[in-house]
Amino acid sequence: MHVFLMGGTGFLGNHLAHYLHGQGHTLSLLVRSEKKKGMFPSDCEVIGGDPLQPGPWQESAAKADLVVNLVGKNIFARWTEQEKEQIYTTRIEATRMAVQAIAQSESPPALVNANAVGYYDPNREEVATENAPPGENFLSRVSIDWQSEALKAEKHGSRVVILRIAPPLSKDGGALASMLTPFRLGLGGRLGSGKQPFPWIHLTDFLRAVEFLAQKQDVSGPANICAPEIVNNTEFTRALAKTLRRPALFPVPSLALKLALGELSQMLLQAPKVKPEVLLQNGFEFRFPSITMALQDILAR
Repeated sequence: MHVFLMGGTGFLGNHLAHYLHGQGHTLSLLVRSEKKKGMFPSDCEVIGGDPLQPGPWQESAAKADLVVNLVGKNIFARWTEQEKEQIYTTRIEATRMAVQAIAQSESPPALVNANAVGYYDPNREEVATENAPPGENFLSRVSIDWQSEALKAEKHGSRVVILRIAPPLSKDGGALASMLTPFRLGLGGRLGSGKQPFPWIHLTDFLRAVEFLAQKQDVSGPANICAPEIVNNTEFTRALAKTLRRPALFPVPSLALKLALGELSQMLLQAPKVKPEVLLQNGFEFRFPSITMALQDILAR
């Protein structure tokens, strides 16, 4: 399969590029600077271009079997109005450019487009499968518009898969990596009450799920990319502390998080319960279905 990857220089994108290459797929990678070329296997095609702007790169994307779009500004920063605008714009514009590329093709590639479990209402008591309604907060509004933009590719004959991604766990990036130092020092603890759900997925299962959905020709629409085990923040904290053999005695009060992070704290103090129903119904087998298995694997390496 010939894959055109947008966002390959980011944490998830770079891991996905190496994984897909290792699985024998042909890769074309869009990068803003060719200085990034060394990040990828030498036999990958690296194409210069801005994913937020039209350009010759779209002709290459149109020739692929699959376009994977993971472009989006990192959300882990204090959400000023300027920061929120960039979080929104990078996701919408990159997706719009991907759809424009697909529209140029006589044989439209499939589109696998990033999204987030932030789509769902974090106050919802019921478990959210892919049919659950969206929330009304900032991340939900971003996710709704992001998805709508991607689904426009269907008008051009493309199969579209929307990846509603939970935080992937890895020790070299993402949420877990930022927690390891305080927990290893015995300074970790739950966030707020600790009762809020903590959706997650092992990085390996994230990579495998993307490939699985890309190749599953009869699957389209939203797919929750999360582990089947639902845990709350306290349960995750205990599992991490136990795996590291450290105490977790320093909870972070909700007020302290709100003062330090502003609106971003909502994402840490509230989260939806999410089930990967589409993956499970289509026969995807998780290698790391439980948080204990996932943390033991990640931290033993």
